[in-house]
Amino acid sequence: MANPFTLGVASGEPMPDGVVLWTRLAVDPLSADPARPGGMAQRAVEVRWQLAEDDRFTQGLRQGVVQAQPAWAHSVHVRVAGLKPGADYFYRFRAGDELSPAGRTRTSDDPAAARPVRFAIANCQRFEHGFYTAYRHLADERPDVVFHVGDYIYESRQAATVVRPLGPVPGEITKLHEYRLRHARYKTDADLQAAHAAAPWVTTWDDHEVADNYRGRGDGSAAFLRRRAAAYQAYYEHQPLRVRPRDGNLQMYRRRTYGLVADFMVLDARQHRDAGTMLGAAQEEWLMSRLLTSPVRWRVLVQPLFFARRFVPGPAPNLRPDSWDGHQAERARILAANAPGLVVFSGDVHNFWAGELKADFLDPASATVGVEFVGSSISSRPPQTDGPAVLAANPHLTFFDDRRGYMSCVASPEELRVAFRAVDFVDRKGSPVRTIAEFLTEGSGLTSENASSK
Repeated sequence: MANPFTLGVASGEPMPDGVVLWTRLAVDPLSADPARPGGMAQRAVEVRWQLAEDDRFTQGLRQGVVQAQPAWAHSVHVRVAGLKPGADYFYRFRAGDELSPAGRTRTSDDPAAARPVRFAIANCQRFEHGFYTAYRHLADERPDVVFHVGDYIYESRQAATVVRPLGPVPGEITKLHEYRLRHARYKTDADLQAAHAAAPWVTTWDDHEVADNYRGRGDGSAAFLRRRAAAYQAYYEHQPLRVRPRDGNLQMYRRRTYGLVADFMVLDARQHRDAGTMLGAAQEEWLMSRLLTSPVRWRVLVQPLFFARRFVPGPAPNLRPDSWDGHQAERARILAANAPGLVVFSGDVHNFWAGELKADFLDPASATVGVEFVGSSISSRPPQTDGPAVLAANPHLTFFDDRRGYMSCVASPEELRVAFRAVDFVDRKGSPVRTIAEFLTEGSGLTSENASSK
């Protein structure tokens, strides 16, 4: 067998006693033959996995064998349990005579621990818009965990102006083999592979993993539901998730808790959505219960869409309906819970933003009930945005920058620090990275430290 580990390795869904290990076998990752995804024959392949406490695989070695099945594009999802909390581990796979690269993972902390947690937030990585140099820098930081808040792939046809081409299927994708091929195109990137191999990931999706601005069941047609089911399956096949899709659905909202420091509540803002709700009744009930009862210092919402009110002035002033501004009553219920230590991390808009969450966004003097940090894109082009005008029209928003990058964060019992890390360019490889702003949160408000603008 030729090298089947062309898409790298990954881990995810960390818990105090376990993680999920991932890889997908693909000897020809960009093969467009739907009968042989990844260039693999339609038969199961035995894959051996190893996990150890050191990168030489000599301490605390665990190992096992799984079957990579063609029905799941020869993806492998190994649930490893019985591990130590708050500990680093190293893992790798073998298929035939071929050995995968090694990855580093880390379990979450013991429920009684108060150790600071280091985490990163990333989103929006349209392949043809630029290189993933930001991921190489993120990998070098070796965070405890990486959260991805959506638009891992883009389903639309290749942009008119490209930095690098999509490859054999450049059009809009709608079928399972096309979604698989698009994910594989993204996964061939060495910098993305490095970021996955550096730390466990916890992902959620936005719209482009399926279709632009889709809501829930779309138009309800059988054709759309088949498309959504195909997209969900391909997403699962390329992420280190704990659960498989069932009947065209995939359970995505969940929490990942780090000791007494942070409760990361990962939201699904697409699958259960309709004109009247962003989250759906069951997810909102789950979220409100966690906000009210979680014993941790920081209650963190990890989700794709701009949460605070963002009025955009100009010739066509507007509130964007695809964001939480389109579901103001639901947002108001969440804020009315007045959950202590509320922090929201968002993406989607391809810019950096920071601001405070108000009990009443139309009254700047109203109580501050939390903070929000919006990450820019890894590579997706930013829209034309008059940042100063938007800041002036929304006093609760305090920072804007349109460079691309990610967020690097540390949460402790005393404070939350968020650094906006930006690259200088994405149209070629090798950009340096710099911290363009840093924010400190100790209570419910926001303090800027060393903030800079262009």
